[in-house]
Amino acid sequence: MKKKIFTGTFRKNPKGFGFVMVTEKDVEDIFIPKNGIGLAIDGDLVEVTIKNITQKGLDGTITEILEREKKYLYGIIIKKLKKNSYLAYSPTIGKNDQILLKSLKTLKHGDRIIMKVTKWPDKKEAEIFAELHKFLSHISDPSKDIDAAIAEFDIRKDFSKKILNEIKNFKITEKDFENRKDYTNLDCITVDPATAKDYDDSVSLQKDNNGNFHLGVHITDVAHFVRPNTALDEEAFKRGNSVYFPNVCIPMLPQKLSNDLCSLIPNEIRLTVSVMMVFDKNGNLKSYDINRSFIKSIKRFSYEEALKLIDSKKENDKLRNILLDMLDLMKLLKEKRFERGSIDFALADTQIIVDQRGNPIEIKVVKYDETHQMIEEFMLKANEIVAKHLSQKGKTLIFRVHEEPAYENFEDFYDLARSLGFKLKAKPTHLDIQKLFLEAKNTPHIERLSINFIRNLKLALYSEDNIGHYGLALEHYTHFTSPIRRYSDLVIHRLLFNEEDKDQKDKLAEIAKYLSEKERHSFKAESSVILLKKYRLLNKILKVRPKKRFSATITKVKPYFLVFELDDFSIEGSLHVSNLQDDYYEYNENTLRLIGQNTNTQYYVSKKITVKILHLDLILLLADYQIDTKRK
Repeated sequence: MKKKIFTGTFRKNPKGFGFVMVTEKDVEDIFIPKNGIGLAIDGDLVEVTIKNITQKGLDGTITEILEREKKYLYGIIIKKLKKNSYLAYSPTIGKNDQILLKSLKTLKHGDRIIMKVTKWPDKKEAEIFAELHKFLSHISDPSKDIDAAIAEFDIRKDFSKKILNEIKNFKITEKDFENRKDYTNLDCITVDPATAKDYDDSVSLQKDNNGNFHLGVHITDVAHFVRPNTALDEEAFKRGNSVYFPNVCIPMLPQKLSNDLCSLIPNEIRLTVSVMMVFDKNGNLKSYDINRSFIKSIKRFSYEEALKLIDSKKENDKLRNILLDMLDLMKLLKEKRFERGSIDFALADTQIIVDQRGNPIEIKVVKYDETHQMIEEFMLKANEIVAKHLSQKGKTLIFRVHEEPAYENFEDFYDLARSLGFKLKAKPTHLDIQKLFLEAKNTPHIERLSINFIRNLKLALYSEDNIGHYGLALEHYTHFTSPIRRYSDLVIHRLLFNEEDKDQKDKLAEIAKYLSEKERHSFKAESSVILLKKYRLLNKILKVRPKKRFSATITKVKPYFLVFELDDFSIEGSLHVSNLQDDYYEYNENTLRLIGQNTNTQYYVSKKITVKILHLDLILLLADYQIDTKRK
């Protein structure tokens, strides 16, 4: 690479390092180590100089800040200095840099605020100066956690009067059925989480006398309502996607659309785009058809309800028989995906349950059961078919891509697998990894291996360039099945019927990059609230049981520290070797273990430990831990 200096947007990772998203199309994101960030903060437009080209990609250093993205910062008061003067912490800036705040309003430790920056740091002066712009709430009030996140991440919440006026007369009429396939005779069902309020996908299945499966994936026709160059379309694009917090959704579209006209509500006729597929008895695709349609869903299932019906003994129940046929097809499609080389992690998910005031009640484990797998397989197949269909028509589109990793970057993962007793070649192939996960599937190690492997993968993103989807082992893949909550899917719907926005047609690469960034940004916002709720739950438990011990699993061992995860909370903690006070510990490079020289106590990845929490900080979201050596 001849060019050494680039311009781009800096994005900081919570762990301290970051990336610069370069404005030039064919240049990948540039990794910025902690010591190369300088005075840049998340969102700044910066100049970056390439320092190194490695197998992982480009490494660089930020040499100049061209433009500050933020004029306002979310923060929390951590200390009063003197009259009208405070120290504030901003998650955007990071734990190591504090802000000098002026405020005529009396504030106290833990107050959540919006600050207006009056002076950014420069090479002579490292401090950030700000003044109070708006008071939000105190950190002790859980009902305001989402409001705080909306402020911190600049989430667009309310819809303008102009948009609400634009949609107030929207309705579905007989005229809308013209030039559409009538699929109201099909037994269409929706299967979603119990808390879902927007149902954008429905499925139907019939099995003929030859054993062929006739699968229909029916996706709500958002493009019928959201037209290019309208205020509604412009707002949907700015949002990029819906944002999901505990008990609260900040939708991409107004509720009249997301929860009503575009939601596939049972016993209501709704406008759809249907992908009708025929598979033989071995799961091979024989034919498909894509068309605009209308359906009437006959049943809304939660995943739990669908599984309960499947497990019941009802012999002649029509819906149960449909679900059983769907499971049969799902298994065939999964086999095909596995044959292609796709790795099936099938991890359980965790969900934080909160009451109406935002107080956390419990963490619920949501199992990735057969009903989840069934719907996912059908959506994957519809997305794949649409991507292939548009590609074959010569359309330029937004692909959902996942870059293949360089396996030499997975040394920690290989070491983990070997330390758990799994045999791996010196340089494992993709098939070796697939075989490893197959062997680990019914062992206690599957979750730890899966999490470790996934964390080393690059993120899936949107791109005009089709580099394939590594995780799914697919050559063609896009997002088509969730247009209520993803703008990318709306773009694909328009392309299917030649209704694409002419102004956007030549900007798909730019749009793909923007939507990828919006997705990451929303994920950060969602994760910040979930993490705070988990800390609140820990704090709540400790108030009642201050001596409680928590089960944890070691996830990483290094010469001077170990990292672990609280088993029931998915919260990461760490301990420096100096805090292991029951013995003198040395690191063994061959076994990747910390070993006590007197007691021979050993700490290694996957070992179960018991920890107690000495101190918990709801502002910095940190905890001080100690290993309970009595329960090694």
